[in-house]
Amino acid sequence: MHTTRLLAAFVLFVTSSAIADNWPQWRGPAGNGVADRSADLPAEWSLGTNIAWKTELPAWSGSTPVVWGNRVFLSSPTAGQPADPDPDPAEGRRPRGRDPGGQTLLLLAFNTADGTELWRRELAEGNALHLKGNNASPSPVTDGVHVWAVTGVGSVSAFTVAGDPVWQANLQETYGSFGHQWGYGSSPLLYEGKLILQVLHGMHTDDPSYIVAFDAANGDVLWKQDRITDAIRESPDAYTTPAVVTHEGVTHIVVTGGDVVTGHDPETGGEVWRANGLNPNNEGNYRIVASPVVAGGFIFAPTRKTPLLAFRPGGSGDISESHLVWKRAEGAEPDVPTPVSDGRYFYMVNDKGLATCLDAATGAVVWGPERTAQGVVSASPVLADGKLFILNENAVTSVLKAGPQFEPLGTNELDGTYTLSSMAVANNRLYIRTSTHLYCIKKE
Repeated sequence: MHTTRLLAAFVLFVTSSAIADNWPQWRGPAGNGVADRSADLPAEWSLGTNIAWKTELPAWSGSTPVVWGNRVFLSSPTAGQPADPDPDPAEGRRPRGRDPGGQTLLLLAFNTADGTELWRRELAEGNALHLKGNNASPSPVTDGVHVWAVTGVGSVSAFTVAGDPVWQANLQETYGSFGHQWGYGSSPLLYEGKLILQVLHGMHTDDPSYIVAFDAANGDVLWKQDRITDAIRESPDAYTTPAVVTHEGVTHIVVTGGDVVTGHDPETGGEVWRANGLNPNNEGNYRIVASPVVAGGFIFAPTRKTPLLAFRPGGSGDISESHLVWKRAEGAEPDVPTPVSDGRYFYMVNDKGLATCLDAATGAVVWGPERTAQGVVSASPVLADGKLFILNENAVTSVLKAGPQFEPLGTNELDGTYTLSSMAVANNRLYIRTSTHLYCIKKE
């Protein structure tokens, strides 16, 4: 019995260590945008400096690269029509006249050594432009043995890291059409052999929102739970990704959207606790894009700019007041970019590129808001090697020193093309996806 416990502990340590060395999901090893093990990352680069390699991509997407060992994976449509050189201003925030990409949705694998494409697999047919997204927006997830990918048409696919198909399902075919205003954009969460997905919608459907867990190995549905809220019109819609919180040995899946943040039992999907306050005036346009962040014993819940809430984990039932630690509604909070925290400091950048550092425990301002490189920011910031990396839509990365003083370290331009994807960090390298290329950045 003692030997069995030691073996289990060793396997858990090895697995956790391997995860920490990689970037297995949209927000990294811990799901909070932090890369603890990467070091000696450059603060400055250009098209001719500190670029290990770049490889051309078939089309643009907001899907973030995920990295494990010698492979980097990302989702993409096939190539579509050329960008319109003179886009119609009436189309507003349409990405520079670019079409949504081709109709076939792909999962791509590249070699981390030189950017060589190793394989590409078809996920589904059907693509569309959804303001800043397309049907390849969700990021993949991997455990180094398998890789899973979800698309905006509802397909859920599993492959080995060598590209062999394992299983496939489709959320829309099984549970009904998505009803989001701006397409489906949530990324999957992999937790203890379960692939957990959320579908939080309501603008164009009367069907309830839900969360569902598949057996990651074979695609069997382990559980499905409806998630009912009082949100109205567009406010039920969420483009967030679930997070994991463990408190006093108990783990819950954290979901934000539909005006509330909820904690769910990972074994059943059942709701354990709920906190209100994300839409205090019950407005009808409070869709949520920025995902929950778990760090330092806190759950941080962004909403549509304001308010930003911090809760203590634990409890049951309505924890709206009992577990609220702080609330902020000062006007510099983010709408699209998900914040990042190491548990001591909480860093956020709003869509206009204004960066702010808060005390994670109190919400007090440490510095900011401070201007970063001119441009809109949709990608989420990343914290690694004592640096805060902020990537904007012009493929310009502002690098700040992490900590209690605002200190710019570098402003770095790449190809200037439309960039929505958040950065990935693994094994002392940065991975940046623009609309035309995937770049691997490493100190020379």
